[in-house]
Amino acid sequence: MTYEPRTYRDVVSAAGLVTFEVVYAETDLQVSALGDLSAEASALVRGLRSDLETYIAAHPRFAESHVPVEISPGAPVIVREMADAARITGVGPMASVAGAFAEAVAIGLVSASPDVIVENGGDLFIAGSRERTVLLEAGDSPLSGQVLLVISAALQPVAVCTSSATVGPSLSYGSAHAVTILAAGGALADAAASAVGNIVHGPDDIASGLERAKGIPGVLGAVIIAGDRIGATGLAQLAPAPRG
Repeated sequence: MTYEPRTYRDVVSAAGLVTFEVVYAETDLQVSALGDLSAEASALVRGLRSDLETYIAAHPRFAESHVPVEISPGAPVIVREMADAARITGVGPMASVAGAFAEAVAIGLVSASPDVIVENGGDLFIAGSRERTVLLEAGDSPLSGQVLLVISAALQPVAVCTSSATVGPSLSYGSAHAVTILAAGGALADAAASAVGNIVHGPDDIASGLERAKGIPGVLGAVIIAGDRIGATGLAQLAPAPRG
């Protein structure tokens, strides 16, 4: 796997929270919480990876398929959530892994920190009692870094997951600079971002991409950036990023 420098973390500012990183095997998280919960987050990651890797060892198609797959009875919770998201969106289960991990770690920490943000490869799960904003990065689009997605306290907890054909290692059959999905669940938001991203090949596909997002059960909102154009739907509230 090629290492992608996560330079976007340099501009993270989670007011009122302590920010730290948790790295284990291929999982690299940035966590913001009311205190340093590194040990607790690390234990959660190790458990999740153990569950997923053990299942994949016995069922390798789960990791290889680009379409939904049936899972065995008694599969771990993380596997069931990924499989459900794949079934709803029509993509492979691994398209949801980053969002699924972000949510699972955040939910695992929320009893110790009611305000918590977990970022996993650009996919976020946000829980808390204050408004947060997410800067939309979109590669070489002129809109990259120019737009904020506003996450109200009333919308939380919520997953904010992004798929891009131009940034990061994620597989996309489309050409969108960024497709960002809001959903209650991390696995669904991540899988839906991939599904919508697969059909956006340029600015003229933004409208059809937004319609596709609206048609996925559980999606709360969507933002699509393609070239120099942007579109949004649902509960996606946008604001200009501050200058300087």
